[in-house]
Amino acid sequence: MEEEFPIWYLGKLAFNLSNVLMITITCIIVLFIAIFCTRKLQMRPTGKQNFIEWVMDFVKGIINSNMDWKTGGRFHVLGITLIFFIFVANMLGLPMQIAVGGEVWWRSPTADPIVTLTLAVLIIGLTHYYGIKLRGTKHYVVGTYFSPMKFLFPLKLVEEFANTLTLGLRLYGNIFAGEVLLSIIALQLAHINPVVGVFAIIPAVIWQGFSIFIGAIQAYLFTVLTMVYMSHKVSDEH
Repeated sequence: MEEEFPIWYLGKLAFNLSNVLMITITCIIVLFIAIFCTRKLQMRPTGKQNFIEWVMDFVKGIINSNMDWKTGGRFHVLGITLIFFIFVANMLGLPMQIAVGGEVWWRSPTADPIVTLTLAVLIIGLTHYYGIKLRGTKHYVVGTYFSPMKFLFPLKLVEEFANTLTLGLRLYGNIFAGEVLLSIIALQLAHINPVVGVFAIIPAVIWQGFSIFIGAIQAYLFTVLTMVYMSHKVSDEH
């Protein structure tokens, strides 16, 4: 299924305006959720405050399962931001896909490998930054790439590349596949007998629910793997 997207060129650089739009919308929604859930905080949380505190505790549990809180506490906000951002981004393209003039403007930004791989590169880059910051450059480089044996250095480089690739492509593959199947179901519903179409709606609804589940799982896995990779870089025992 070939799709066309609005592309804007700045010299030799090409920008997918659909990605720019959807990432901006995702950021606005996440910001709204954060502001909405943290307004009028109370000593005894109820409703929306309960929800945001549950998310905070959930992410704290992920961090504590990978590193001690004294070290990992600094990544708490990062984890919360990631799990919200990726979940919202995964959900945007599920209910609909909007095309204008044959160009797709509305879909999940995480259904584009450029977006997910860029996010993966940023995360891996952050792990290196904090590894150097917390352990020192020499200690970090030697401990990460030349320990326990120097000849493992090439394998360590391959591992870094593989981690980046799998982190981004896992997210992309799951979200893209879900949207493609939903599009196929929608096209089939539009070309079959209306009576039969009523019954065909049932699998479409079931797949929507399953896609929501997959989107949530992928947000969780991305956050977990971020903390796993971070713990490997900032902790001496790794």
